[in-house]
Amino acid sequence: MNVKAYAATGPQAPLAPYQLDRRSCGPKDVELEILYCGVCHSDIHTARDEWGGTMYPVVPGHEIVGKVTQVGAEVSRFQVGQTVGVGCFVDSCGHCHNCAQDNEQYCENGHSQTYNSLLQDKKTITYGGYSTHIVVTEKFVLSVSDKLPLEKVAPLLCAGITTYSPLRHWNVKAGDKLAVVGLGGLGHMAVKIASSMGAEVTVLSRSKSKEKDAQELGAHHFEITTDKENMKRLANRFDFIIDTVSAEHDYNEYLALLNTNGVMVLLGVPPKPSDVHAFQLIGGRRSLVGSLVGGIKETQEMLDYCAEHNITSDVEMINIDQINEAYERTLAGDVHYRFVIDMKSLK
Repeated sequence: MNVKAYAATGPQAPLAPYQLDRRSCGPKDVELEILYCGVCHSDIHTARDEWGGTMYPVVPGHEIVGKVTQVGAEVSRFQVGQTVGVGCFVDSCGHCHNCAQDNEQYCENGHSQTYNSLLQDKKTITYGGYSTHIVVTEKFVLSVSDKLPLEKVAPLLCAGITTYSPLRHWNVKAGDKLAVVGLGGLGHMAVKIASSMGAEVTVLSRSKSKEKDAQELGAHHFEITTDKENMKRLANRFDFIIDTVSAEHDYNEYLALLNTNGVMVLLGVPPKPSDVHAFQLIGGRRSLVGSLVGGIKETQEMLDYCAEHNITSDVEMINIDQINEAYERTLAGDVHYRFVIDMKSLK
């Protein structure tokens, strides 16, 4: 199937119109027409080969919501016309320890990411949601409630599950003191979800201008991190810190804010490695951990949770021909809080 898409052809090249061949809908496949696709910071890193390994041309996009247009003969969970979503990966080996535990995101044989990856045949390149249609194996398609605005649901497929998964895994609960570092696409979802779970949420930011937004999103407190005396006052304050920042920053400053047995979860990926002083961990039996999205079962749980609690992403809608400008504005922090592409503009 020949579909319209937008692709980057090199690390310096702007995204531009591209014709993409999608596979035919096989017996276990679901074909969907893409209605909305969120713009994730990972899209920019990949399009510009900032993490290395980009296979050009690359069609980014892994926050996908659409309508089913065709199902294979063996598909039982979906039907034509149903509202569905596709997240950060579209297949995994299905038989390793992690896949058996519904943690396909940690597939020991390598999961197939939605774009710039290989399917399980280890030779077919994947292309993402900056396109009119996509074909995905049934197991990796998610049910989406029509109760919420679909354009605001799209970013849940990455930003939502990336923050929901660690909150669930480390059992964040009512009364826990939790800080969110960075109030962007991931950070604003962390605030919404953690506050819905009853945590006492503090936003840690370098910018005083974000205080009003933080409060409107559900944060109970707001603290400036550029004030050294303020950071000293916050020492040993938090049970959890969710660090969403992708820019270079000093982890040690934030580890010092954890209580004994506190956990700091890294979600952002800065371009350079950071040095962590051992005593910042040893001195308070603190943990510095990371988390990568969630498995399919947990992602469905997150979508259902957000539908039940009326949680969506704050978005700014764009047409596909505004994507290069959207990349620059994302890098400048000039978006509240996620760009979402209206795919009607691609037709």
